[in-house]
Amino acid sequence: MKFSVLFILFSLFLFTLSYQFSSATQDLGLESNNKPVPAVYVFGDSLVDSGNNNYLQTLAKVNYTPYGVDFLDGAATGRFTNGYTVVDFLVKWLGLPYVPPYMGLSEAEKRETTTGINYASGAAGILPESGTATGDILSLEEQINYFLQTVKNDLPMSFSTQEEISSYLSKSIFVVSIGSNDYINNYLQPGNYNSSKTYTPQQYGALLISSLKQHLISLYNLGARKFLVFELGPIGCLPAIINAVNPKPTTPCLESVNLLIKIFNSGIPSMIQELTSTLEGSTFVYGDIFDKSYQQNMSPLTYGFSGGNTPCCVVGGNGTTICLPDQMPCENRNTHLYWDAFHPVQRVNYEVASGCFRGSSTCFPVNVCQLARI
Repeated sequence: MKFSVLFILFSLFLFTLSYQFSSATQDLGLESNNKPVPAVYVFGDSLVDSGNNNYLQTLAKVNYTPYGVDFLDGAATGRFTNGYTVVDFLVKWLGLPYVPPYMGLSEAEKRETTTGINYASGAAGILPESGTATGDILSLEEQINYFLQTVKNDLPMSFSTQEEISSYLSKSIFVVSIGSNDYINNYLQPGNYNSSKTYTPQQYGALLISSLKQHLISLYNLGARKFLVFELGPIGCLPAIINAVNPKPTTPCLESVNLLIKIFNSGIPSMIQELTSTLEGSTFVYGDIFDKSYQQNMSPLTYGFSGGNTPCCVVGGNGTTICLPDQMPCENRNTHLYWDAFHPVQRVNYEVASGCFRGSSTCFPVNVCQLARI
């Protein structure tokens, strides 16, 4: 397979859906003004990147319209969606400001920022080579190295003692959402990477889990104690994947690709269990997003997505790329699952975030609101 690197009743229903979506974001936050979480630190790929790739030489860059059309003032900040990411919603409900991209901060701002920093990079993966065919990226290892600089060089400017830094970090939440590009921009591109020729699907999944585990341990050794780790969504349902194969599958998703993802996802719970038992004082929350997303892709109308899995914005490459610049997107963005050929619309991000913040089925064994109070 060859895949692109780049990645009168119904109207009333839409109005009601839009109203509920916009109003619901106001009432999920912590009840008091007390903020038990001082900061949120973010590591991952384009699903949570808040603009780091704007400062890199890469094709995986979205600092142009129509990206951000539903963000503050319609600004194209570098987020790979029409509006807000999952992390944006979570920090809002935690009473924190939006998490700035590390690469966009001046040296003074790095020293002064104590509410969290985003190190995520579009097209990045767990493995250092993943996504490099698109240009410069911040691999997970590089992201953690930048966090090391934050801990060693910047936080001491805002705290008097190492004990204060340790206490602050132990109360902060560390979000990790990565791994998609180890498939999209690595294993599924045999013309650019050798991984599919070197590893069986089971071996590759085990390699990713082992590597992710070591990176989480590195974060723990730097002071992280509260982790939110997301599994991967059904990549085999992405428009970019579906539109890249010939002939196209007769079902909404390419199940051979989803099987690869299931192999990886199946290794996360045992990894988290092992880390929880061996890393003293740690709490790991597992973000379960595959099943619901898969159901939405298989039966979009059931979940109110009349636009199905057709990208909302205008994409190129026969439906396999990110949005083309300055093209008008669809009007009813809440009725589409996908913003471009790779990334979900804001509504999907909101549903994941709300389920994770106060629900019991998306994130467990505790939700983010409960994690904040541990």
